[in-house]
Amino acid sequence: MTSSGQPRPHRVVVLALDGCIPFELGIPQRIFGRARDSRGQEAYEVVTCSIRPPGPVRTDADFAVLVEHGPEALATADTVVVPASYELGPVFEEGRLTPELAGAFMYLRPGTRLVSICTGGYVLAAAGFLDGRPATTHWSSADHFQRTFPDVKVDADVLFIDDGDVLTSAGVAAGIDLCLHIVRRDHGTAVANDVARRTVVPPHRDGGQAQYVQRPLPEAQLATTSAARSWALDRLHEPIQLRDLAGQESMSVRTFTRRFREEVGVSPGQWLTQQRVQRARHLLESTDLSMDQVARDAGFGTAQSMRQHLQSVLGVSPTVYRRTFRATASPR
Repeated sequence: MTSSGQPRPHRVVVLALDGCIPFELGIPQRIFGRARDSRGQEAYEVVTCSIRPPGPVRTDADFAVLVEHGPEALATADTVVVPASYELGPVFEEGRLTPELAGAFMYLRPGTRLVSICTGGYVLAAAGFLDGRPATTHWSSADHFQRTFPDVKVDADVLFIDDGDVLTSAGVAAGIDLCLHIVRRDHGTAVANDVARRTVVPPHRDGGQAQYVQRPLPEAQLATTSAARSWALDRLHEPIQLRDLAGQESMSVRTFTRRFREEVGVSPGQWLTQQRVQRARHLLESTDLSMDQVARDAGFGTAQSMRQHLQSVLGVSPTVYRRTFRATASPR
């Protein structure tokens, strides 16, 4: 509780290591620091700490950052975020913590949620938090990561992995996706979407989306599939066939499917399912529509079909999902 009797905001402690990347170091503050709950109160308190007493921490840029908290701040954390660093030393080379890092992790309380951005996963793995768990990191480091930590189930083809109390993300911008995912998990879609709008980033990229596509942008003279995606988003409640999508771009089904996967990283069918799950989540959180109506509006047709898809993606039924976020959603 705070001095005013209000519940204390969830505390996020960001661990700044020498060689950290300023962009990634700032992601938690930018995302969690902008989140407001249904009462308009700050949903998180973000604190940055070092593994040493307060003072300057080197970055990979031509400036240092002045960190005002030492490792003891980790003892106050509900969530700890470890961004990437280019100076991991024995952690990267041998898979073991330095004495300073090991000492810092001694402050962690049991049950603290752990999050890594990019190669920050090396730190969690070296501390043993990823043993036997699925995890990801930047695609260029994935093979080395797996060799260094053979007990970790490395998946280099996703943006982030949520394994409950331990979450890992791929490189750089995937850290934004993961932090938004955490806000969405904690407070619902409405709060996460508000943060995304303030940050001017897409509100949702599914964690299973490919993090690295061989040709992320089409050649200038080639058509894209963006118009078909916009067309589909306006008609999620209707049956949409692959030939309908291809027709929007005047392409053959085969060409459209190849181009779509090159641009988005998943098949058109997988993308449609992702968008419909996202639509269903929003309706479950923000409306009092019946399950049958939510299923129809999201394009699943029947409540049973929606239940199967949400159970597969989220691990819970639509009823449980709605009950979970009803306290934080604002019914319309």
